[in-house]
Amino acid sequence: MQQMMERWAETPLEELVAEARRLTERNFPAEILFAAPSQKHYDTGHYQNRREAFRTVSVTGSACALQCEHCGTKVLEGMLTARTPEKLAEIGAALSDAGVEGVLISGGCLEDGSVPLERFLEDIAELKKKGLKVLVHTGIVRREVARGLKKAGVDQILLDIIGDNDTIREVYHLKRTTEAYREALRILREEGLAAVPHVVVGLHFGQIRGEWEALRMIREEGAAQLVIVVLQPLPGTGMAGLPAVQGDQVGRILAVARIMMPEIPISLGCAKPAGPEKQRMEQWAVEVGVQSMAYPLPETIRHAEERGLRVRFHEQCCSVL
Repeated sequence: MQQMMERWAETPLEELVAEARRLTERNFPAEILFAAPSQKHYDTGHYQNRREAFRTVSVTGSACALQCEHCGTKVLEGMLTARTPEKLAEIGAALSDAGVEGVLISGGCLEDGSVPLERFLEDIAELKKKGLKVLVHTGIVRREVARGLKKAGVDQILLDIIGDNDTIREVYHLKRTTEAYREALRILREEGLAAVPHVVVGLHFGQIRGEWEALRMIREEGAAQLVIVVLQPLPGTGMAGLPAVQGDQVGRILAVARIMMPEIPISLGCAKPAGPEKQRMEQWAVEVGVQSMAYPLPETIRHAEERGLRVRFHEQCCSVL
């Protein structure tokens, strides 16, 4: 595998993309889903989302023990807050009454890298009973939590997979190793949950470090889907002001992911830097043949149509196919 990865790193990008495209055309229909989760306004002239379709909820509010260099709790600030099971039940009832279709349950992490979900399992089950599609971000999941989420009937588990120990320590401020992330994937598989691992391209201060190893772990442990997201330097974080990750680097990782996992659906997720590199990585994603993409640029939609793809839209996470 190491020799194969070295070859992929040196192969011209166009050759990798062509190989990935052949695998996509063999295993998937000629279509792409463009996702526009409604926590963010999206209107390109092709499609406009609705604010009430999909919401995100943090069970810790804006609190997180890790204070990761790339996030610094900024991602949590735009979520609804439910710090108690009673509040989650109240929010769930209100969302259901408002016609919301789906919800992502998330939150900041504890010092061990897990999201504190134990107290909320029964109320998460109630969200499912109300007919909502329920996605849960678990962090490094413990087996007892995984079993509770399986019993609750959640639709998907989302978690970042990090393939570099230095990144885990220096970016996430965690005293864990890559084995903890592998074990999390293994637990989810063994407990029968639909794991949707996310790989953040450029997570190590814009460098490509653990992405290849993360893909290898996902391939070996298995997953329902794979989401590739890209470092998005946020104001007020330890990575503010970093240059954007190059679109060609993202294209290479997307292509290799398809070659490594030819039958697993792949998405280009919502986190992407603005500017010309965003357009380039989205263009490569269409060429590789991803199954979904979040918040695409108008140029990307046109490119997909020109490629002869059937285009669909919805307002939930890109992992909901």
